[in-house]
Amino acid sequence: MSSVVRTTIIASSLFFLVLLSPLALAASQQVKELDSVIAVVNDDVITASELKKRIRQILAQLKNKKKRLPAKNILYRQILEQLITEKIQLQLAKRASVITSDESVNKVIQKIAKENKLTLTQFKEILQRDGVRYDEFRDNIKNEMTISQLKKRRISNQISVTEQEVDIELQNQNNNKALSEEFRLSQILIATPESASPAQIQEAKVKANQILAQLSIGADFAETAAANSNGQNALNGGDLGWREAAQLPSVFVEQVIKLQANQITGLIRSPSGFHIVKVVERRSKDKRRIVEQTHAKHILIIPNQINNSAVVKEKLSRLRERIISGEDFAPIAKANSEDKASAAKGGDLGWVNPGVTVPEFQEEMAKLAPGEISKPIRSRYGWHIINVIARRQHDDTNTYLRDKIRKQIGQRKTEEAVSNWLRRLRNEAYVEYRINK
Repeated sequence: MSSVVRTTIIASSLFFLVLLSPLALAASQQVKELDSVIAVVNDDVITASELKKRIRQILAQLKNKKKRLPAKNILYRQILEQLITEKIQLQLAKRASVITSDESVNKVIQKIAKENKLTLTQFKEILQRDGVRYDEFRDNIKNEMTISQLKKRRISNQISVTEQEVDIELQNQNNNKALSEEFRLSQILIATPESASPAQIQEAKVKANQILAQLSIGADFAETAAANSNGQNALNGGDLGWREAAQLPSVFVEQVIKLQANQITGLIRSPSGFHIVKVVERRSKDKRRIVEQTHAKHILIIPNQINNSAVVKEKLSRLRERIISGEDFAPIAKANSEDKASAAKGGDLGWVNPGVTVPEFQEEMAKLAPGEISKPIRSRYGWHIINVIARRQHDDTNTYLRDKIRKQIGQRKTEEAVSNWLRRLRNEAYVEYRINK
């Protein structure tokens, strides 16, 4: 390894000089010298061992999904670009003091195992069987969570959707029924730099047209995406999953809604480059949404240093007995509930849609018949007693559609903003390849 590379490594790891003894430092340098540098990313490096580790993980994932792999050199290039983009974001997260706690990582992994109906031990065994080390998997989850926090802080929290935007989208859907359908899409992106020159734009356009020509004579879309796309989902065949029209980038919509399953758009120009989009499937949806609403009241008391959970639970039990004995719920709620908004209305929550309250509250409320009062139950907010007054079937379509469209527009705006942000970060970063791309 050249002295330049060795200097780069040592300069980007100065904190080791304080932590390691001279003997340990020498050993550390020797190990790094044996681990060749693949790319320099700002003040950090990507080593051959990092690339091999990520390749092993990606291969295990693609094996499970039964995806056909691109050629070895193309696969390496795609994964190296993923690592570079990830490294840039993690560097920014570190500078922005974005911290992901070990406890939160453990909770996410336990949730993943639970969703797959596995114990943590069983989950680790499956990872091992698929050739994925648990510590590497855990590191990846931590990095993903850190990057997610960074994106939320820098992008998602800045996104807003106005009622006027929702009104316009609803009107568009009413005028064109195709805009209310769902589309399963795949894409190939031939990216251009943020401040691309006319020559760079033309080069990307020529490449995109060549790919479009190959697809028109029968080339497999997923394989072509894996081999050529610069999109984040290239190795999954460019699969974007199911999207409604409101979720699609605005530049996609006009062409996509005109296509049937298995048809492909022409070139679509965006700030990110040139896109080729395939409609894998499309489907219509029934817009009516009937939900069972519950009219409920509650009393909330929050434990504190003076009154712990046991004291609060006992107090609520006594209040419940008074109500069961014939006292009116409303004045007791006004005098005792710490949910000030509902307490002012005698504890009345109005008509509640399923899923609006926290899970513990929802689960207990669902068990009660009209007129019943629950025993004290604990939620993240404190201790409650719940009184179910009535239930009804309610057509919630309008509210549901507006909420759904609001989320879809927000998601679309976020994805477009993240794409532009990543492109800008990549363009501004110093990246030096130490091997041929």
